[in-house]
Amino acid sequence: MNVKSTKPKIILDTDPGGDDSFALLWLQSLAKQGLGEIVAITTTAGNVSARNTFLGASKLLQLGGFGHVEVGRGSSRIAQTELEDAAHIHGADGMGNLSQTLPDIPTSYDTARPSDQILIEKLRQMPGEITVVAIGPLTNLAAAEQQVPGILKNAREIVIMGGAFQVHGNVTSEAEFNIAFDPEAAEIVFASREDLVVIPLDVTQHLIFTPHLAQQVSQVNPQSAIAQFMTKLCDFLTTTSLAYRDTQGVTGFLVHDAATLAYLFYPKTLRFQRAHVLVETQGNWTRGKTLFDQRHVAKQSANAWVASSVESVHLLAGIVEDLKRLIA
Repeated sequence: MNVKSTKPKIILDTDPGGDDSFALLWLQSLAKQGLGEIVAITTTAGNVSARNTFLGASKLLQLGGFGHVEVGRGSSRIAQTELEDAAHIHGADGMGNLSQTLPDIPTSYDTARPSDQILIEKLRQMPGEITVVAIGPLTNLAAAEQQVPGILKNAREIVIMGGAFQVHGNVTSEAEFNIAFDPEAAEIVFASREDLVVIPLDVTQHLIFTPHLAQQVSQVNPQSAIAQFMTKLCDFLTTTSLAYRDTQGVTGFLVHDAATLAYLFYPKTLRFQRAHVLVETQGNWTRGKTLFDQRHVAKQSANAWVASSVESVHLLAGIVEDLKRLIA
């Protein structure tokens, strides 16, 4: 893990998605405070279709005052997925069926540049400067690496929300959604570097964002369009999360993707271990499973730092206080 000496320049690779939406709003707050710079948003199919993830990300940027940031549409690489999307959790538009309440956008999905093209261009222009935060399936990153082998090494860091190691999966008994949606892409990305930062379900299952926390944010400016959107989205996600037993009966929803930003801006909330992460691409029952050798024997290689524990109270407090700044 690299020590940061300057504010990070970030490309967020995402598939909004309710928790992606909260992560993107949080990132905009951090950028508004001058703590980071948003270079681009690259979208991909995952939680919902590529078109809807592009539209969702674009509308959220307009909502937060960052409409000038370029948004890429999903790459031409086709994920060989065996999964359905997660519209049953996130809504048909990925945002609790609230996208029609968000601002119109001046850009078009059909004319937007492909996400992999943006990744390649920016990583070439600023080698060693950009942190890629990947909170969706890794299709775009794999497409960039396939087109220009070694391009992902140009990133300062790559931070991934994905995988499940000592806990069960959230889309199959063994696999986490982002990895399972495109296991071959994940395999390509995990082979690209030796210092990936991985935030798995082992950690994110402890990050339950409750309606009470949403109320704490919204009370700063209840009439704000952002506050109203967040409150309604939280209510929607809480309902579906309880229905699918994602939060062990606790009223709220899991902000999986936000943990990647905690790594960058609240690093004391996370603990890591070194590992060589592998991705299962062939198993009938384990496709998309992530694993590493946990035996106490000497090992000669590693490709990642994997988050193993989290101070959830402090992480969630950071989200709340920063989101307040976005709507104040």
